[in-house]
Formats: sequence, C-alpha cells, structure tokens
Amino acid sequence: MANIGLFGGSFNPVHMGHLILAEIARTEAKLDQMLFVPAKEPPHKIMRRLAPAEDRLRMTELAVEDNDYFQISEIELKREGPSYTLLTVRELRDRLETGDNLFLVVGADSVHEMPDWWHAKELVREIPIIALRRPGYPMGNLEKVRAEFGDEAVEQIQELAVETPLLQISSTDIRKRIRTGRTIRYLVPDKVRAFILENQLYKEAEI
Repeated sequence: MANIGLFGGSFNPVHMGHLILAEIARTEAKLDQMLFVPAKEPPHKIMRRLAPAEDRLRMTELAVEDNDYFQISEIELKREGPSYTLLTVRELRDRLETGDNLFLVVGADSVHEMPDWWHAKELVREIPIIALRRPGYPMGNLEKVRAEFGDEAVEQIQELAVETPLLQISSTDIRKRIRTGRTIRYLVPDKVRAFILENQLYKEAEI
C-alpha cells in the first residue's frame, strides 16, 4: 500500500520551486511517491503559448531523475482536450494497486480557486487535498470554498495542509529572463537549463 501525491502543472518550464515544494509536501505528508503530471492543455492557460508538450515532458524528466521518490505520468499529455484534474484522478485511480491512496497536491492559492474548477464538487469528494500553505496565502479564510464544498471538506483541507516557504521563483519570470538574456542559473536544475539553451526555448515573445 502506497500514498501517492499527484502534483500537476504546465511546468513551462519546471523549476527549483516546483522541486522544493514537492519534496516538502512528500516528506511532511508522509507520501511514498510524488507523481508529476505535466498538463497538455491547462484549462486556465489555454490562451497562453506553451512550449511543446514533449519539451515540457523532457524538462520534467530531467528535473526529477535524481530523486527516486519522484515519478512522472504522461496521462494528460496522451489525452485529447483540456487537462481536467477530475479526469486525471479517475484515470490514475483505475491504474493504482489495490490499497494505494491518491492525494492531490496544490498550492494554497489554487485552493481558493478550486470552486471554479471543472466539476469541483466531485473532485473534492473523490480525492483528499494536500494544500501547500505559505506566507501570503492564509488557509483560515476559506469562505468561498466552504460555501461550495461544505464544512467537512474545509476541515479536511486544513488538516492535511503542510507549511512551505515562500519561494519567489516562477515559470513566468524564468521565461521573461530568457527572452531578455538574463541568467536562469540556479532557478532551474542545470540539466533543464542546458535543455532550454540547446533547444532555444522561450526566446519568442508570448501572446
């Protein structure tokens, strides 16, 4: 029996902040495995230009290869249409071994946005949420979440939340740095940085 964290995102590109938060969540929540799930078409980022899915997948593979607890799933990259989390949860659960438990790992800011997610009530009923609580995103004021999902769901989210540091690293800033010729060393793993430079990713202005 294993406890598995589902850590999704566009990873455009994956960076050190993703890895730090995933490792903290894994250890604090006593997860046996953290499953990185690159999204093909994040519903909230459809209008934003993403690097090709195969490049984002390869960068994520390079980023996690030194951590035996980190694994990658291509499940959303192989599915047609937007990467709805509920569909991913259901597909992954069908593939798990009997007795395995799946947890959804999300940032505290995403918790506040969850009432607007696709079939959010079903999602919260079907999978426990591990929120990454960090300075600036309080977990006490969840009235919108409470109104949508109820007291029991909010209590579970607050109970499973883990404390994480505030990391001022973002994929948006990294892409901007690349376009303007500034360094990204130590913001992304060295192998990811080399891949970006070799393939000339993020050189063009975003739409």
